[in-house]
Amino acid sequence: MAQVLEFKLPDLGEGLTEAEIVRWLVQVGDVVAVDQPVVEVETAKAMVEVPCPYGGVVTARFGEEGEELPVGAPLLTVAVGAPASGGESEDVHAGAARPATAEGSRAGTGNAEGSGNVLVGYGTGAPPARRRRVRPTGLTVPGTPGGASAPGRGTPGPDRASGATRPEPGSAGFREPGIVQPDTAHTGGVAAGSHPKGPVPVISPLVRRLARDNGLDLRELHGSGPDGLILRADVEYALRAAAAQPSRSVAEPSVRRTSASDGAPAPATPASSGVSSAPASRVSSAPVGGIRTPLKGIRGAVADKLSRSRREIPDATCWVDADATELMRARAAMNAAGGPKISLIALLARICTAALARFPELNSTVDTEAREVVQLDQVHLGFAAQTDRGLVVPVVRDAHARDAESLTAEFARLTESARTGTLTPAELTGGTFTLNNYGVFGVDGSTPIINHPEAAMLGVGRIVPKPWVHEGELAVRQVVQLSLTFDHRVCDGGTAGGFLRHVADCVEQPAVLLRTL
Repeated sequence: MAQVLEFKLPDLGEGLTEAEIVRWLVQVGDVVAVDQPVVEVETAKAMVEVPCPYGGVVTARFGEEGEELPVGAPLLTVAVGAPASGGESEDVHAGAARPATAEGSRAGTGNAEGSGNVLVGYGTGAPPARRRRVRPTGLTVPGTPGGASAPGRGTPGPDRASGATRPEPGSAGFREPGIVQPDTAHTGGVAAGSHPKGPVPVISPLVRRLARDNGLDLRELHGSGPDGLILRADVEYALRAAAAQPSRSVAEPSVRRTSASDGAPAPATPASSGVSSAPASRVSSAPVGGIRTPLKGIRGAVADKLSRSRREIPDATCWVDADATELMRARAAMNAAGGPKISLIALLARICTAALARFPELNSTVDTEAREVVQLDQVHLGFAAQTDRGLVVPVVRDAHARDAESLTAEFARLTESARTGTLTPAELTGGTFTLNNYGVFGVDGSTPIINHPEAAMLGVGRIVPKPWVHEGELAVRQVVQLSLTFDHRVCDGGTAGGFLRHVADCVEQPAVLLRTL
């Protein structure tokens, strides 16, 4: 009899705790090979194709396109040809194969062992013990012989932890997902999920901040993630529930029922979630109607990061106009000489790294806990790229060690990956300084928000013909506005002004750059 293996959403690295299903690449009944991509997911940082470490026939998929799943949640089950090892019971249900978890299946034979390469480069190590789920012996899988099927999310069926049958919705003892209800049998009179003394099961600091900013008591919220992990969706559901019921008493229950197909957890009530009446009234005063777009995925990550930058970084901006005529002539001469074409942003990046070598204070970060400024040895240059999916900041590693040709090639590669949505989390993190060429939008200047936890950002406006006094005479020159936004904790205005002036000198007289090589 075939062994059915359950493949869970792997740890995608970079502290990510959930991902949204963008597109399924396989259907139930398809035959998949080991390490074949089976689903495309979107995290807060990138779109990723997730390969399955098992080969066999897909017997079930969990989650619809557009649904957000926590790390460790089941993605699909695969029936492999090799039988399970050992003397495990097979009379669970007539003709139904027993699913095995990824952790417990490696004792099997043949394809049941899998490749082990769940997602190369995205944190493929064993998941933490607190995220492991144990499936009961009686759990069956949809599409297996005999017509047995596993209970869907939000539907009655065997409880995953105990094997007991969950009560029907509306019956006595039924517990809505995400709702904390009194359970004094095992807590000594304390409501289950309140965590009066123990730590609140929250991993993401973004979730904690969202709850704190809206007056939500996480100790009274029951998480819908693995082992009760509280996710961002749980907090958002609780806040929406409070906003949707402004006229009700705080103690009056109000839940969003979960359908048998969508599997989404119901929001917590204002009473059970610990939302105070003040935040509820504040939310209810928002304008009625209009188009509401959830802040999630890349848009949500950008919003969180920019908000944090504004809260934590005391930034200041200085700017200067520069005559870029000679820089444009130098680029044209380089490209006319043959060989790979050199991009303008590559020349600006080369100027930027030369200026950072003179003013390394701006290639720093602030350790707020230690109250220390950490000056960094290497320059990993981020650059802002606007895509159909939102703003992303790919990072050019070791930009200080690259020449103009190498920078051009790397900018082109990362820009194409950003356009197609295939940037990896590693290519979107670790920057030490950002170059923002907002001139591509046809604007002259800007006061950008620093890309936290960096300390500065150089902005470049459009290069346009303008009247300019050149060598004592009025002439039409190619003029650009340069701006530097910097963290005032890492340096004073003299350092920032010196950096920007050196950049402007290199733009106006590219030969100055030769002295810094």
